This record gives sequence, C-alpha cells and structure tokens, in this order.
Amino acid sequence: MTKSNVLAPGILLGRYPERRDRSMAASSIKALFKQCVSWHGHRLSRYERFVSRARALETQWAGESADALSARMTTLRALLARDDLADALLAQAFAIVALECKRTLGTEPYDTQLMAARIMLDNYLVEMATGEGKTLAAAIAAAAAALAGVPVHVITSNDYLVGRDAAALSPLYAALGLTTGMVTQGMDASVRRDAYARDITYCTAKELVFDYLRDGLAKPHRSDLEQRAARLAAKAAPRTRLRGLCLAIVDEADSILIDEARVPLILSHAPPGGSGPAPYRQAWNLSARLAPGTDFVLDSETRKARLTDTGKLHVRNLIAEDPAPWLSGRHCEDAVVTALAARYLLHRDRDYLVRAGQVLIIDENTGRTAIGRAWSQGLHQIVEIKEDCAASSQAAPLAQITYQRFFPRYLRLCGMSGTLVESRGELLSIYDLDVIRLPLRLPSRRMLLPARVFETRQAQWAAVVARVRELHAQGRPVLVGTDSVRDSEELLQCLAAACLPHTVLNARQDEKEAQIIAAAGVRGAITVATNMAGRGADIALDAGVRNLGGLFVISCQQNAVRRIDRQLIGRCGRQGAPGSAETFITLDGPLLKGRWSVRFAKLLAQSEMQRRLGVLLFRITQQGMDHRQRQDRKTLLRRDKEISRWLAFSGPEE
Repeated sequence: MTKSNVLAPGILLGRYPERRDRSMAASSIKALFKQCVSWHGHRLSRYERFVSRARALETQWAGESADALSARMTTLRALLARDDLADALLAQAFAIVALECKRTLGTEPYDTQLMAARIMLDNYLVEMATGEGKTLAAAIAAAAAALAGVPVHVITSNDYLVGRDAAALSPLYAALGLTTGMVTQGMDASVRRDAYARDITYCTAKELVFDYLRDGLAKPHRSDLEQRAARLAAKAAPRTRLRGLCLAIVDEADSILIDEARVPLILSHAPPGGSGPAPYRQAWNLSARLAPGTDFVLDSETRKARLTDTGKLHVRNLIAEDPAPWLSGRHCEDAVVTALAARYLLHRDRDYLVRAGQVLIIDENTGRTAIGRAWSQGLHQIVEIKEDCAASSQAAPLAQITYQRFFPRYLRLCGMSGTLVESRGELLSIYDLDVIRLPLRLPSRRMLLPARVFETRQAQWAAVVARVRELHAQGRPVLVGTDSVRDSEELLQCLAAACLPHTVLNARQDEKEAQIIAAAGVRGAITVATNMAGRGADIALDAGVRNLGGLFVISCQQNAVRRIDRQLIGRCGRQGAPGSAETFITLDGPLLKGRWSVRFAKLLAQSEMQRRLGVLLFRITQQGMDHRQRQDRKTLLRRDKEISRWLAFSGPEE
C-alpha cells in the first residue's frame, strides 16, 4: 500500500493542488516504527517479487512488434489513469519501459534499477551505491508515473546534469509517447512554462523553487478554491510557470534536501535608485582600522564576526571623526561586522571567484560557481569592493522559502542518492521520508587504504606527489580530491614541478566538466578536482585499467560531513570494478586548524598509534560540525515558519 495512491482531484480542473500544512515532525513512536520496519527483509522481498513479475512480462512481450507494443501501451495508460499506480499495472509498465530501454538506449536495466524505481514510487528515498545506475532508475520511475498521467519533476543538482540527462533520456520517453522538457538558468518565462507543461521536466532545485516563488507573486491573493472557480468561470488569470506540485524525484537527495537546505532561497530584485557603494566602502575602510582580539572576534565555523564592547566604542569614535552615511549607529555596526567577515573569513578561490569583473560564489557542496546567487545584507557588495569590482545594487527581498518547507508540498516526493543512511533521522523528521538501502548488484572490489596524517599542508602535498608518481609509473589513473580552487592550484604547481602531466577540474573549468571527467579513467591520467567530481559524474575506465587495479582516489578533502567523503571515494570501484582509495589528513587544514594546539598536532604524526588518534580526532570533529549544521537547519526552519506566520496577516505565505 503506497502512501498516496489517489491522484489529486484537481486533475479535472487542470491543476494539482499542493500539499499544505503537513506535519513537519513525525512522532517518536512513528519514527521508531518506520526505522525498524524499513530494514526488515520482507520489504525488499516484496520488491524483488515485483521485479520478477515485470521480468516475466518483459520476456513474454519481447517478440512483439513495435505496433503491438504501442497498442498495449495505449491500453495500459488508460488503466493507469483510472486505477493509479497499482502493482499489477506497474509491473506491465516496467516491462514495457525495460523493453524500450533496450530498443532506444541499447541498455538493459538491472534488477536493482527496477527495484529502486519501484521503491521510489512508494514515496521513499533509496540509497543506491555510487555507479549502480541511479540516473536510469530515476528515468524508469519517471516514465511509469508519467504513463499514468502524473506530471513529473526530476530534480538534480546542477544545469550540466539537467541538460545531460534530459538529452540522453528523451529518446526513451519519446518512444513511450511522453514529452520531455528541461529548465536551466537563462530561460525566459515562456520557455519555462512550456518545459513545465511537458510530461517529464528536468530541472535544478533552485530554478524550480524560484519559479514557484515567482508564480506565488503573480497569483491574486485568493485561495486555491477561489482561483479554480475563477478558472471554471473562464475569467482571466495570470499564467503561471508551474502547473502544481505533483511528483518530484530528487536525484542526489542528500545534497539537495540536506546540504543545500542550510540557507533560505530568497527571490529579490534591485530597486531603481537603491543605495550606492558609499556606505559599503565606508564600512570596508572602518573594518581595516579595528584590531583583532581587541575590537572583534572571529568565528571561522559560522563565518561570522562579532564586535566587542571596546570595538563598538571604537566604531562610534571613528564615525564621529568621519561621519558615515548610515541611518543609525547600529546600522553602521552591523555593516562593519559584515565587512570584517568579508575581510577575514571569505577567501578568494575558496569561497568565490572573480571572473570578468564579477564576484561569483562557489557552492561549497558542488564546487561549482553559483551563477545568479549573491550574499545578502550587503556582504556581496563589500566583497566586490574588496576585489576592486564594480559594486552592484543591493537587492530587496520579495519572497523566500526553504527547501524544508517547499518539498513537503509535493503530493508525491521521493529520490535517491549514494549516501543517505547517515541523514536518515533528519530526512524522516523534516520531510517524512524514510530511507531504504539497496544491496550492491556485484560484490565490491574497492580497497580502502589506511588514512595518513600530516602536520602541514606542504608535507601533505609532498606525499601526494610521491604517491601519484608511483601510480603514474604503473599506468593507473589517479583522481585527487581537494577542498578548494586554491588547494587544487597549489597541488597543480607541485605536480608541474615534478614533471607529472595532469588535468584540473574546479570552478574555473566547470564548462569543460564532461570532457575532463570522460578522460579521468584513461591509462596514466592524473586529475585534480574539487567536489565537482563527487556527484553525478561517471568515470569510465580505459581498456586494460582494470588489470592495473582500476582508478585510485586520493582524498585531500576535509569535509564537514562524512557523507561527502563517501561520495568522492565512490568514484572508484564501481559496479564490481577494482579500485583503491586513500585519505590524506592535514592537521593545519580548514576543519582542524585552530582547534588543537601545535604541540599536540606534532605528536599525532609521529607513530602508528598517534596516527590513529589523529584520524579519530578528525572524525570527532566531523561529527561535531555535522551536528552544528543540523542545528542550523532546524533554526532556519523555525525562523522560516515564523516569517510565514507574520506574513500570513497581510497576504500569502511567501
């Protein structure tokens, strides 16, 4: 029995009403029950039996002509639209989709892919190991739902994956009589409206949410029932981009629902005649005249600054000497605090890039530039002044929402990722989504080497170069993961000095991602990458590389969450192929630096026991950071609900 087996009654009115006022936290009894039950073997056995029925039908219909299969599919679509996603009908749909996969894509879906697709249609999240074929599994689920007349949004993490998956899978959907659309940055409203009107739409989470907010601003302030009545009465109504929130399949679900859910999505515009750069320049100049430790303290974890009482007095005295264009002294203090964060806590080539005279934020989760995003409260303008770029106008917020409040509004919500189990409790409490973990299709041959601990970054780079030289001599391809653009370029200089040929993949080369990743599995290839190589990219091994031991991954990243470490390590040893992974930890890296004394750090790198203690220390620090981020997300959700209640007095929630 699925969680939501009945299509919305709005289908007759041309619109699916969103799911609202859903409880955001499950009771402890319900949570405990779902956590226990989801691991029981009988649940996976049920889906295994379903796949067996679909395979039997696939074998039975394999000899039918294209016309006969098309007629069968037409009949099936009518039954699905009437009876919804029942097991018996879904088995037929999966059989037809599997046959069309072989005919149009030349790919035979694995049993695990069919199983993952069926589980998702029951409104679950599926943990499917990296390289097991999540893209095709999501396509099978999307196709089956679309055959039932359900509008489907397939949501992924970046525009590159949107374009790649939509182009690669559109032949399959066309063969099934389904239409495909995609939404990326830069598209105008009419193109977006057409894309969302298709049976299956590929898009990023940010573009989808911003279109939802724009639609909310365009709607008259009337209830859903009033708007439907107006539509039935043939009254003119503003044309919205979306046609409702029916089914969302979230690829890389932990990245979108957890990692990217730490900040609200704010729709804003730059009003004409807004404040110029003078106030921000004044705040920037004032920040240079304050003494660290005396006038202010920095928190590198939250990337925030705080003025001390001495610092506040100092700022007031400076304002008296050189009056600033502020409405009040408090506004000036807030601006100075923002300027301190820009000066000391945000770093070029780690947090942002400067390209063509513009400051571009680097997404810490993906390593890609976040085109169109800007820091709020004047921070972006101050960073532009810091880098001698033309200061842009500060945008005024129009509407905002968080992922935690947006995604539960779907009538059906599901997804998949290679790393979900660690965040299972949070996903269940916030989104009411349980996680089911699928077994590997083939036994893993990945070899995990013991982690190595180094006192300094220079010692780490020297060890990385030595390891890469050794592997390059064997002909094994190597992928080295780094934290930032700056780190990747430091390592490149070390590799160049050692005369080792290499390629880099970071935010500067994001347009060449497909070509760089395609060559990363070639014999003898050396690829240095940021988090861009961690998700959605498949590294195909060159002929003969398997016999050499497969891809070797070296992780030099210090991620705040261990799930992201698993994503990088998952680049090797995919689908039963050989591969190796090794982690290099530096004690002066961003995660550990400043948390432990220099003397203690030196002790950790001297013996095997102390090396293990260093690794344990690193893991404990990761757990602490992960806990802090969870608390930040809870705080954000609570504030978002409060803002919604405040705005409810004057109009719509957003």
